[in-house]
Amino acid sequence: MTKIAAKPPHILVINVFFAPFTYGGATVVAEQVARRLQSEHGFRVSAISVTSQDGLPPYSVLKTEQAGIVNYVINLPFHRNYAETYDNPQVTEVVERLLRRIGPDAVHMHCLQDLGAGILPMIKRHKIPMVLSTHDFWWLCERQFMIRMDGRYCGQDPIQIEGCRGCVDDFERARSRVGRLKAAAAVADVVTFPSRFAHDLSVKSGLEGKKTIVWQNGVTEPSEGFFKAQTERRDVSGGRVAFGFVGGPSHIKGWPIIQNAFSEISREDFDGYLVDGSMDGSWWRDADYSKMKGNWQVHPRYNQAEIDDFYAKIDVLLFMSQWKETFGLTIREALARGIQVIQTDSGGTIEHAAVDPDRLLQIGDGPEELLPHLEDALERNHALQSPIEVTGFSKQAAEMAECLNDLISESDHR
Repeated sequence: MTKIAAKPPHILVINVFFAPFTYGGATVVAEQVARRLQSEHGFRVSAISVTSQDGLPPYSVLKTEQAGIVNYVINLPFHRNYAETYDNPQVTEVVERLLRRIGPDAVHMHCLQDLGAGILPMIKRHKIPMVLSTHDFWWLCERQFMIRMDGRYCGQDPIQIEGCRGCVDDFERARSRVGRLKAAAAVADVVTFPSRFAHDLSVKSGLEGKKTIVWQNGVTEPSEGFFKAQTERRDVSGGRVAFGFVGGPSHIKGWPIIQNAFSEISREDFDGYLVDGSMDGSWWRDADYSKMKGNWQVHPRYNQAEIDDFYAKIDVLLFMSQWKETFGLTIREALARGIQVIQTDSGGTIEHAAVDPDRLLQIGDGPEELLPHLEDALERNHALQSPIEVTGFSKQAAEMAECLNDLISESDHR
């Protein structure tokens, strides 16, 4: 008698963006993990995401496919009210129809901005196992990143809605929002956080599901030819150091500190690259970096396939974040490639093997504190820094595969 092979588990990934409409680090994680769940662990994967396009009716669904993953894209109207950005019954209704059509064995949710948290209790009613992966503080902070109106880091620990009065336009509205989001997250079987810092602050602030875990983000690891290209560039440059900055021209990413420090530095024998991460090339259009010493130029936005081309050009990554971030993707990308990192003590960004607590800059430090670090990097003149092992997307996907298989197995035995 021929044994019928079991069908592969079908996972539905839900994220605000998904290929072919890719934008943001969390979307990169969602896509890379989804592809590896499919290619390395035998899962079948579908996706739901959103877009806003004038040419499509509101809440209509565009079906696309890339890398073997079918993506159902819900078209959102441009003008939505406050509540619809975090709990939209019309989106929940569309997702429920798609859920019935797709018939997944488990759901993995990432960023639900504009999709709305109403989909969690809906999925719960359908008795489908679900994982919620947080990537920022959207669930606890109306402004998503704990950045106050004056552009400075909030610093609440724990985060309490009473401390948000100075930031929100309508306090009662904001209080209703955070209560609704916490209640929605609580029904998830597993809630993941990208760092111990994000986990601890969120749980202390009342955000947790039935189970909470740290699920560290993966990064694109260096290709086989990266280190050869890096060595060749360093040989050709004759020891000329190159700095890289990926944060954009904003106060919260530390740009004014970098700008002033390089204006005051006494040397000019180095290069610098300012990455334009915008979709339309607008980040550095009006920024003035003419007074900065050295040879600076704007580097265009790069994707995961082009990441080595950028990192092979630099020796030092500048990470002057002025807020407590949940992870720090670019730091891991650099360290995996043997690139020195000058960074602030900024939350989850420091949870890596190469961190030296005595060399961390503090949030609020000015150009005078940054300057010695820049001068030291120039004096070391390519002092080799060994690459460190960081979590890659394959390891991250393997951890999620185990989590999803366990949930599906538990669901089957109920």
